[in-house]
Amino acid sequence: MSNDSAELALLPNGFEDLLPPHAEIEALSIATLIGQFTAFGYQRIKPPLLEFESSLLAPGPGERLAGETFRLMDPVTHRMLGLRSDITPQIARIAASRLAKEPRPLRLTYANDVLRTKGNQMRTVRQFCQVGCELIGDASVETDVEICVLALLGLKALKFEEITLDLTVPGFVDALVPAGLDKEQQDVLKRAVAQRDRGLLETLPKKHISALAKIMDLSTQSRTAEDFFKAFKPVSLPAEIKKDFARLRDVCTGVERALSELGLSHVSLTIDLLEQAGFEYHKHLGFTLFSPSVHGELGRGGSYDVCFGANGESETAKGFTLYMDTIRKACTGAAKKDIVFTAAGVKWSEIKALQEQGWTIVRGSGNGKPPAECTHIFEKGQVSPLKPSKR
Repeated sequence: MSNDSAELALLPNGFEDLLPPHAEIEALSIATLIGQFTAFGYQRIKPPLLEFESSLLAPGPGERLAGETFRLMDPVTHRMLGLRSDITPQIARIAASRLAKEPRPLRLTYANDVLRTKGNQMRTVRQFCQVGCELIGDASVETDVEICVLALLGLKALKFEEITLDLTVPGFVDALVPAGLDKEQQDVLKRAVAQRDRGLLETLPKKHISALAKIMDLSTQSRTAEDFFKAFKPVSLPAEIKKDFARLRDVCTGVERALSELGLSHVSLTIDLLEQAGFEYHKHLGFTLFSPSVHGELGRGGSYDVCFGANGESETAKGFTLYMDTIRKACTGAAKKDIVFTAAGVKWSEIKALQEQGWTIVRGSGNGKPPAECTHIFEKGQVSPLKPSKR
C-alpha cells in the first residue's frame, strides 16, 4: 500500500471498520438478543439516526447528552440537527408522541448504532451498537424484576457463563450529604465516594461521614446482595431513600426467585450503593452488568421518569442497554462452516439444492482453483472433502 493509500485508509480516533468474522459475530449476537426480547412481547422500533437538536436534547433523558452529541446544519430547513448518542431520549419522544395513545405498559426493543463526540477510559470507541429494552407506563416492582431478568437472559443466550448484576439506588449518596458541609467539603466527599477512598473520606468531620463510611466498608466486604442486606440496617436513612432501599431488596428477591425457576446458574447479585456515576437521570433503581470474561461494562439499566419537552407528562419507565462493542469481545460466533467449492459451470439449481441442505457455496471463476477457505468440493453430483493438495 502506498503512503497516499495508507493516508486515505485512516479513520478518525474511536471509529473502526468491523471486519470478518467480527461483523458476523455482532450481527448474530444482535439477532439472538432481539429474539429473546420479542419472545417476551417487546416490539422492535427503529428511530432515525438524525433528529432536530431541539428534540434530541429536549428536557428529559436527552438534556444530559449535549456534550457528547455531534451537530450539523440541515441544508433543507437550516435548523440544527443532532446525531443520536443514546437511544433512550428517542424512545421518550416516540412514547410521548407517536405511541402516546397506545395501551400501557409499552414494551419496546431496539438495536441501533450511536455516535459520540468523544470516548472515555472505559469505552474508547465513538460509534457502537446499543441493544436494549424499554418498558414504559408501569411502576411496579414486578416490572423492575422483569427488566433485570430479561437482561440476564439475553446475556445467557450469548453464552456468558458468569454474570454479575450490580445494583444501586440512584440519588443515595446525594441524600446522605450532610447540610453542615460547605461546597469544598461536599466535593471532597463526592470524590472520596467515587474513588472508594476511605482515607480521603476520613479527612471530613466524623459526625458527617459515619453512615457513608459504614456503607463504603460494606460495599467492599459484602460478596453478595444477601450479605449486604444482612449487614446493613437502614434505620438512619431519609424516608424516601429508605423506601427505595426496601424496594431494592424486593427486586433482588424477585430476581433470585426467577433465576431459580429458570435454572440459571453463575449469576451473582451484588449491591454497591456508592455507585452513582451514569445514573443521574435514574430513580429508585440502577444496575450494571459485568462478566469476568471481558473487561468493561456489558450494559446498564434501571428505572426513571421519562418525559419529552419542558411541559411533557412524566411516565415511569424501566429499561436497559447492552453494549455490543464490549459484548463482541467475548463472543466467539458460530462454529466454523464447511464451505463447498463448485466449478463455474455447475448449474444454479444444483447450487440452490446444496444450500438447502445447509452447505455454504463458493462458485469457481478464473483459473477454477478452490479458495483456501473451502473445505469440500462438489464434483460429479457429489460433495466430498477437499484434499489439502488441491486447496
